[in-house]
Amino acid sequence: MTTRLDGQVALVTGASRGIGRAIAEGLARAGATVMINFVQNQVAAKEVLEQIQAEGGQAVLCRFDVGDGDAVTTAVQEILERQGKIDILVNNAGMSINTLLVRLKADEWTQVLNANLTGVFLCTKAVTRSMMRQRSGRIINLTSVVAQAGNAGQAAYSAAKAGVIGFTKTMAKELASRSITVNAVAPGFIETDMTRSLPEEAKTGYLSRIPAGRWGTVEEVADVVAFLANPRAGYITGQVINVNGGMYM
Repeated sequence: MTTRLDGQVALVTGASRGIGRAIAEGLARAGATVMINFVQNQVAAKEVLEQIQAEGGQAVLCRFDVGDGDAVTTAVQEILERQGKIDILVNNAGMSINTLLVRLKADEWTQVLNANLTGVFLCTKAVTRSMMRQRSGRIINLTSVVAQAGNAGQAAYSAAKAGVIGFTKTMAKELASRSITVNAVAPGFIETDMTRSLPEEAKTGYLSRIPAGRWGTVEEVADVVAFLANPRAGYITGQVINVNGGMYM
């Protein structure tokens, strides 16, 4: 069975930077035509597009807000009209507002849940009918180690990412009979612009909690996503794959 994704169409949300960028580039290297979703940073998204094209891959910029139901529906419909199908959906887009619960405002709570959980619902719902008709598909949702272990100052983010796990397992049961798999990938502390900007004291504290003794890389997360997107992963569904160096077991 093939380990390539030639001829497949993948939609990756939040693909302009960090883990999302690595996922988009990895799927393109495997042969998929990648829809690079972004909402604000067009310059960064264009860099991803150019990098994929420079390596001989195929990609298209796809600008919409995953938390806007009408925008999601319109964007997915346009992809289906132009590409003919969507084989792979990677729900990666998200954001966090880090503060203690007593300081967290209600609108901030809503903003975080909308980006990290409602967006997953909207994008999944938008692609599901076409995947059911073609009787195949891969849906991969990015959650987080904090969904399982919790983290002070991240009440909204932890709750949203925990919701992604419950949603993943439910969708896996609903869609398995149509040969659609739904899995989640839970990164731990990954080396990104955000982690690189942390104070040294904070970095030392976080590293002390990781048995592997180092940050993960975006490529290590992207490789897991690429495997789950592959035809060879057809008997894996409803699972949460931890990529955290042993931080949570």
